[in-house]
Amino acid sequence: MTVDELQRLGNDIRRHVLRAVHHAGAGHIGGVFSAADMLAALYFSELRIDPQRPHLESRDRFILSKGHCGIGLYAVLAMRGYFPVDELFTFDAIDSRLQGHPDMTKLPGLDMSTGSLGQGLSPGVGMALGARFLHSDFQTWVMIGDGETQEGQIWEAAFTAARYQLANLTAILDWNHLQQFGWPTSQGYAGVARRDPTESPAQKWRAFGWNVIECDGHDVADFRRACDRARRTLDRPTLILARTIKGKGISFMENDYTWHSRPISDEDLAAALGELDRADEPQRTRVERS
Repeated sequence: MTVDELQRLGNDIRRHVLRAVHHAGAGHIGGVFSAADMLAALYFSELRIDPQRPHLESRDRFILSKGHCGIGLYAVLAMRGYFPVDELFTFDAIDSRLQGHPDMTKLPGLDMSTGSLGQGLSPGVGMALGARFLHSDFQTWVMIGDGETQEGQIWEAAFTAARYQLANLTAILDWNHLQQFGWPTSQGYAGVARRDPTESPAQKWRAFGWNVIECDGHDVADFRRACDRARRTLDRPTLILARTIKGKGISFMENDYTWHSRPISDEDLAAALGELDRADEPQRTRVERS
């Protein structure tokens, strides 16, 4: 697919998420929107997968460690053909396969149940080790949030992956610089300070023995180049450090931590969809001319 087509798919993910969260009356938005362009590129360009055979042993594995952003993963899975797009309107319903956090026992296309932050990289290490023991060439990809890198389990997994030189493992850090809660000040939580959840991540991951590739997580071409470089790294695991913006694509959501998780009013839904339509118009025109 062309870069313009993939960028438009990123906005299609955002549209589906907006409508699903609006219908459910709850859900995470900001962290989905920082990851949407990368999810589109992964599922429509980078991952070796077959929606008709979701349990194919040779498939690439993908784990969304920041599982609270599951609605974004559901959207791209539906768009890719794992289940009907209309099912997105069942999101967060009590009897739905699309729960607030991904459940691999309920939905095809999910390689791991996630939700408790910091726990997604460890099973990724296990999958990468499994591929080695099976003499299989599948790749394992894990998307983590910068807030969850405050969890010790992330660094235990990072240490182990480097020790075993798991070149078939790539972590993608969605570095949007903004988590739901801030840090207490001398005034207590009434005076919460907004600070970057993780400082100098490239230096930290390199210190743990990882290959680090930095990119713009909203530039599909740049992200795809990073993925290609990760696959060509043969002596160690890779971290793709993706610079992103929380709430990307909607002016009144960008860099606003209150949109980490909240309901969407009818007025906000209409305004957000309008912004996405206007953003896609130049790309649509270029595609039509070509």
